[in-house]
Amino acid sequence: MKNILIPLLVITIGFWGCNAPKKPSPEIAGQEEQALEDSLLNLVQYQTFRYFWDGAEPSSGMARERIHLDNVYPQDDRDIVTLGGSGFGVMAILVGVERGFISREQALLRLQQIVDYLGRADRFRGAWPHWLDGPTGKVKPFSTKDDGGDLVETAFMIEGLLTVAEYFKNGNEAEQKLVSDIQQLWQEVDWQWYTKGEDVLYWHWSPDYGWEMNFPVGGYNECMIMYILAAASPTHGVEPAVYDKGWALDGAIAKDTVYYGLPTVLNFYEHSDDPTGPLFWAHYSYLGLNPKGLKDKYGDYWQLNVNHALIHYKYAVDNPKHYAGYGEKQWGFTSSYSMNGYAGHRPGEMDLGVISPTAALSSFPYTPKESMQFLKYLYLVADSLVGEYGPYDAYSQEHHWYLPRYLAIDQGPIPVMIENYRSGLLWKLFMQNTDVQNGLAKLGFNYPGE
Repeated sequence: MKNILIPLLVITIGFWGCNAPKKPSPEIAGQEEQALEDSLLNLVQYQTFRYFWDGAEPSSGMARERIHLDNVYPQDDRDIVTLGGSGFGVMAILVGVERGFISREQALLRLQQIVDYLGRADRFRGAWPHWLDGPTGKVKPFSTKDDGGDLVETAFMIEGLLTVAEYFKNGNEAEQKLVSDIQQLWQEVDWQWYTKGEDVLYWHWSPDYGWEMNFPVGGYNECMIMYILAAASPTHGVEPAVYDKGWALDGAIAKDTVYYGLPTVLNFYEHSDDPTGPLFWAHYSYLGLNPKGLKDKYGDYWQLNVNHALIHYKYAVDNPKHYAGYGEKQWGFTSSYSMNGYAGHRPGEMDLGVISPTAALSSFPYTPKESMQFLKYLYLVADSLVGEYGPYDAYSQEHHWYLPRYLAIDQGPIPVMIENYRSGLLWKLFMQNTDVQNGLAKLGFNYPGE
């Protein structure tokens, strides 16, 4: 494993120290600045990767729902593993290989463990639940009626697994077996079942409560990847009408607005009175799905995500509620911990004075300058907000609050989206999958390389 901490300290001291004999030339200063930034990116990727590597639940190899360094847990749920967060985590493992944190052979062993576990774990028409009990693989209810299949969490896991399969598809016999096992899991998800025979996908089904949660997924949010995978399935694929009528609300999804001088591109109003959403909507579906040049009849998804992140940045700089700390170096709002538990932070009514580091850091592809300003603030100024697995989940200068706690769904997008910014690795892998390409074509998407 590469020791990335010593180079970071050397570069940081050299760049920020006051004992330099003379001011460096602009060229040298630029090289030092670039070296500092590269080291910071390496460090945050390494720390957040470790959440999924060293912090994994040992029986499954999967990501724990949460890790609290203060050892205070709700209902002693230390062994709960999360499907969506683990989907992000398997992509983070690929980042670990590419950045030299682990070997390809180490990654293969862990991914074999995860895929074997997923094949034995509880599934409901091919879909996993939101949570599993790590040691047993049995469903752990997320809520009273949420004790069965969760199609959104399943989509996040499949997104990660298909990316892994592309990474190993030309490998040795053991790697080929991993790819075959992933393909079987992918083909067993019955996306059609989760339509109830209607032109919309439903989020949940329970063996005890059936469809009682009654959550048809439509209007723009984090779930776009679910609809693309449902169309892409080679065994249980849905028709384009499910996307157009269910997800796109017969075209109403394209009714955008302007906020901080930027078009929102799609309609965020289905979910809130606020004109934009939490920033995880710009991350979860796009860990594998490359928004660069991605368009359909409803929108330009690169413009959508860039504007979404810039709106958050501009809102923090404007700081209409006059919260302490907000500005060019501290910005980004998404669902995370808060002083009062988990909350869906976003500009507007749901702005509680809480900044969630994953929001800006996972937006590196969209806002590289603004995200780097925040990264430097965290590591060079406010390092008390950073721990063993990277930046803590959330903090508030306004309320003098933070806790040394992490959530898998917030840590996972950080190393993956930073890698997409640096090399495009996960985007390249996912977008080269033949089934994914067929699904995008089926739904009328245009994207580079077609």
